[in-house]
Amino acid sequence: MDEQKNQPEPSRNAGPSSPPTGHEPGPGAVKRHRGRTIALIVVVVIIAAIVLVRWHPWNRSDAGASAATGASGARAASGGRRGGGAGGMNQPQPVHVAAVTQGEMPVVLNALGTVTPLANVTVRTQLTGTLQTVAFQEGQMVKQGDLLAQVDPRPYQISLANAEGTLAKDMALLQTARLDLKRYQTLLSQDSIASQQVDTQASLVRQYEGQVKSDQANIDTFRLDLVYARITAPVSGRVGLRQVDPGNYVTPGDTNGVVVITQLQPISVIFTTSEDNLPAILKQLHAGTKMSVTAYDRSNTTSLEAGFLETVDNQIDTTTGTVKLRATFQNNEGLLFPNQFVNTRLLVNVVKNAVIVPTSAVLNGSIGSFVYVVKPDNTVTVRPVKIGPVDGERTSITSGLQVGERVVTDGSDRLKEGAKITIPADRPRGASGASGARAASGAASASGAAGASGAASASGAAGASGAHRHRHASQTSAE
Repeated sequence: MDEQKNQPEPSRNAGPSSPPTGHEPGPGAVKRHRGRTIALIVVVVIIAAIVLVRWHPWNRSDAGASAATGASGARAASGGRRGGGAGGMNQPQPVHVAAVTQGEMPVVLNALGTVTPLANVTVRTQLTGTLQTVAFQEGQMVKQGDLLAQVDPRPYQISLANAEGTLAKDMALLQTARLDLKRYQTLLSQDSIASQQVDTQASLVRQYEGQVKSDQANIDTFRLDLVYARITAPVSGRVGLRQVDPGNYVTPGDTNGVVVITQLQPISVIFTTSEDNLPAILKQLHAGTKMSVTAYDRSNTTSLEAGFLETVDNQIDTTTGTVKLRATFQNNEGLLFPNQFVNTRLLVNVVKNAVIVPTSAVLNGSIGSFVYVVKPDNTVTVRPVKIGPVDGERTSITSGLQVGERVVTDGSDRLKEGAKITIPADRPRGASGASGARAASGAASASGAAGASGAASASGAAGASGAHRHRHASQTSAE
C-alpha cells in the first residue's frame, strides 16, 4: 500500500515542469523566426535608405530657395520681354554708315536714245529694163561705187549709136553751110549778090549749129543711160536683203527698189533731253567743247561705244518739253545697230571739290531731302540737305554736310531723331564677350551638376554602408 501511494507523486510533480512533447517548440523554429525578423528589418532599412537618397530632406530648404529664385527669374524675364516689346525702339539699332567725302562729281544727263544711221539709201534703178545680174551678197559690206546690179544695156547702146549717126550727119550739114556762108560773104564784098542771101545763109549755119548741139546732148543722154545700167552703191555701208531677183523687169517707179544700204561707220544716236538742260548744253557747244556721250545697252550696264555730241535740233517739242540731240560714234566694232534702243549718258560738266555721299543715304520726307548723321555718342540726328548732281550710286550735296561726317546708308527705316545705333563692325568684340559669359555659365552649371551628382552618390553609398553594418550587427546578436 505504501508503495502504491508513493508512486504517483513523482509523476504529478513532473507535470508542470515539462510540458507535453507535441506543444514544445524546437531550436530550429526559434532560429527561423529570428531570420525572418532580421530580413524584414534589413528590407525596411534599405527602403528607408533609398527614400533618403531620392528625397534629400536636408536639401529641401535649398531647393525651395532655388525654385523661388527660378520663379522670380522667370517673372523678371517675362517682364523684361514685355518691357522690350514696349521699349524696343530705345534699343540700339544696327545700321551701316559711310563717311562724307570730297571729290569730282561729273554732271551727267541720262536719256533714252535710238541708233540712227547717217545714211539709209534705197537703191532703185533709173532705167526701164530687165535686171540681168545681181553682184552683191545679202548682208555684205560695200563701198561707194561698187557694182550692185546690171540692167540690160543693149537698147541704150543702140540708141547711142543712132544719136551718134545723127550727130555726124548734122555736123556735115553744118560744115557745108559754113562754106557756103563764106562764099556768099566774098561775093557780097564784090557786090555780086544781095545781102539778103548772105543773111539767110548765116541763119542756116546757126540752125545747123543748134542741131549739132542737140545731137551731142542726145549722145550724152544715151551714154548716161549706159552708166545707169550699171547700178552701183551710192554710199558705203551694209546691204540688206535683196528686194528683186535677176530676170525681173525693173522700172524707176518700183517702191522697194533693188536693195537698201545702211551706213554703219560712222553712225549716230538721237536722244532727247529736257529743255531745262538746254542752257548748260548750249553753253558748252558755243565754247567749242566737245561733250562726250557714252551709249549703253538696254539694261544700262554694258558700255557699247563712246562718241561726241554733234548737234542740237533747232526747236523744242512743245508737246513733251524736250529737244532732240544727235551724237556720232565711229562704231568700229559694229556694236551699234540701226534702230537699236540704247541708254545714253551725256557728260556736260565736272564739278570740282564736291561733297559726295552714297545715294542710298539721301532720303525724302515732309521736310524734303535729308540724311541721318551719326554723332560721336552713336546716336543719329536728322539733317536736311540740298542735292546737287547725281551720278548713279553717288550724290553730291551742295549744303547741309561737312567732309568727314558719317551718314547712315542702310537701316534708316528704323531710326528717328536721337535714336541709338550700333555699327556692324563693332559687333565681333561684343559677341566674343557674350560667348565667354555663356561659356563660364555653362562651366558653372556643369560643375554644379557634377557636385550634386557626387553628393547624391556619396549619400547613397553612406546609406548602403550603414544598412550593411546594421544587418551585420543584428546577425551577430542573433547568434
